[in-house]
Amino acid sequence: MQNSHYDKISIETKLNRTHIAAVASLLTDGATVPFIARYRKEATGSMDEVSVITVRDRLLQLEKLDERRKAILRSLDERELLTAELSEKIDSASTLTSLEDIYLPFRPKRRTRATKAREKGLEPLAQRILLQKGDDPFLYALEYLDTEKGVETVEDAVSGAQDIIAEELAHTAEIRDSMRRLYMTTGNYECRVIPGMEEEGSKFRDYFEWNESVHGTPSHRVLAMRRGEEKKILSLRISVSLEKALDIVLTAACINPDTPEGKVISEAARDCFRRLLAPSIETETRLRSKEVADDEAIRVFTSNLRELLLAPPLGPKSVLAIDPGFRTGCKVVCLSSQGSVLHNTTIFPFMSEAKRSGAEKTVIGLTEKFELEFIAVGNGTAGRETEAFLGETGLPEDVKVIPVNESGASVYSASEVAREEFPDFDITVRGAISIGRRLQDPLAELVKIDPKSIGVGQYQHDVDGRKLQKALDDTVESCVNSVGVDLNTASPQLLSYVSGLSKRVSRNIVKWSKKHGAFPNRQQLLEVKGLGPAAFEQSAGFLRIRNGQNPLDASGVHPESYSVVERMAGSKGLSVAELMLSEDARKSIDLRDFVDGKTGLPTLRDIMKELEKPGRDPRKSFQVFSFADVHAIKDLEEGMILPGIVTNVTNFGAFIDVGVHQDGLVHISQMADRYVKNPADIVSAGEKLMVRVLEVDVKRSRISLSMIGTESN
Repeated sequence: MQNSHYDKISIETKLNRTHIAAVASLLTDGATVPFIARYRKEATGSMDEVSVITVRDRLLQLEKLDERRKAILRSLDERELLTAELSEKIDSASTLTSLEDIYLPFRPKRRTRATKAREKGLEPLAQRILLQKGDDPFLYALEYLDTEKGVETVEDAVSGAQDIIAEELAHTAEIRDSMRRLYMTTGNYECRVIPGMEEEGSKFRDYFEWNESVHGTPSHRVLAMRRGEEKKILSLRISVSLEKALDIVLTAACINPDTPEGKVISEAARDCFRRLLAPSIETETRLRSKEVADDEAIRVFTSNLRELLLAPPLGPKSVLAIDPGFRTGCKVVCLSSQGSVLHNTTIFPFMSEAKRSGAEKTVIGLTEKFELEFIAVGNGTAGRETEAFLGETGLPEDVKVIPVNESGASVYSASEVAREEFPDFDITVRGAISIGRRLQDPLAELVKIDPKSIGVGQYQHDVDGRKLQKALDDTVESCVNSVGVDLNTASPQLLSYVSGLSKRVSRNIVKWSKKHGAFPNRQQLLEVKGLGPAAFEQSAGFLRIRNGQNPLDASGVHPESYSVVERMAGSKGLSVAELMLSEDARKSIDLRDFVDGKTGLPTLRDIMKELEKPGRDPRKSFQVFSFADVHAIKDLEEGMILPGIVTNVTNFGAFIDVGVHQDGLVHISQMADRYVKNPADIVSAGEKLMVRVLEVDVKRSRISLSMIGTESN
């Protein structure tokens, strides 16, 4: 079966079959997606991570299909129902749906109306009617009367036969397949408010009387309607043309409605659709549209998450971080350039003039004492007020105040991870630490938080949890490995996302460095408990050692290729370090001279890029950002052009923080003066841009924004 899977995936994806087989083999051997995409390009034809994941996931789907196929064959064989023809049909089924359709007539089932009719001996009558020889079934039904079995009249007999016919039609694979297409292509969602729930369900007002085609409904509306239905505020169904549905059933059964038997079968077909097919296919269609909506919502979520994780880091700079608060005060921490806590205190700038004056002195004193150039301020409650306070303190001009998205910081501060990191600090101090570290390195800090708590999803709580978690894990792993991890400063949480490293081994790495000091070279990783040759192979290329014994340890060159670099350097009479510093020497190297059975041109090109910029960070450069002088929604006026930060990108637009505690929405129609198909083509989460205020609804806390006519467009 495995070989046929490779052929199938190759046809579906247009990827080379040999490369697909190579990916499958590497995955079986325990290789991770980042490792395969980065260090096995010769084997995979330089597949990127998206292609590798596509192959991985499709292989899993096909394996599940095979497992179900075997279970069905085993069940049929045990019940002595398996024929050569049936076995061939099952073997040729290419989807789980078609496989289940073939199995449906043979599936052990509860007692149905058709089952009871068969028990009364009416199966032969049903088959005779289906032959449509032109006779009146109400006449020959007399032969099937049996008072002991409850068949007392010809009407009883014909009705029972119709129940059998209806079930046979409902179990016909051809009919079910055509009915699915009808529902998916012409079906309509009909959404209504449940009487009496108008006030309680006001947030679902848009769907109180809503009709939309199944194939045209975007994912966010599917999930919104389903959420309203789950809360018992909305009723939701899918309708199709009764005439078209009956035509599918009657055509498949080759019914002549002008004959007496045809009329009986037509009635059975109508019952088949209304009682059996409609509920079944509607449920399938709802599930299928939900799966499509889930996939799209997950795509949006992971895209936003990737942008946040790869947001530009401030870098190794000392930071004063503030978790703002009114009554309880602002928690303040001073962080070293490596993120360690130098000092913490609490200031109360909003209590009284005396305390405000004391807060000013504290902030100025701390910035001078620890030579701090940046102040990170959480953007939650009291965030803008704290920024305004800092602007009035008389801080030196070179001290920059930066708003930081604090979504999920409270989740982190109460987590076991935070307790392990900072057992001597309370929750509020941990929150401030997290805010400061997010400014220094968003990726290193955000990996400690469940991605679902970061707040960049689109109905993420309504989608398939397992599928979402898998996609989020893939995204975090991809981001961590694309940036690389400093082996001697990384947290266990960050290390656990490195290719090949488990949580246990990640903790052991940190323990080793605490006991023995910084790792001087990558090879020493093999001394860590639980980290064997396989894990070393997978992880080493993504781990960086700055200023170590071997300059290549700071780069993305894998240790397995060190000998190649040494040969390159030797060919020019240089050391590896000298080669890395000499652009002329590198340019004079003909890579083809170093191709061998293990190392091809794709890997050699990657090596050369690393030698040019060892351990380069793929993230953009950090840019200082500040909001305009607006602090509350009431400060906004139509026509204002303001700086903002994209907090979330959805299929219908983007949410923008303009500094008033309530995100505004740039609808997709207001993103450009041209047609925009996908908002993600225009903006990304974390992006800084200019927006224009279109409308402000203070009562409903809604802000409508536009990017048209601004610098962002």
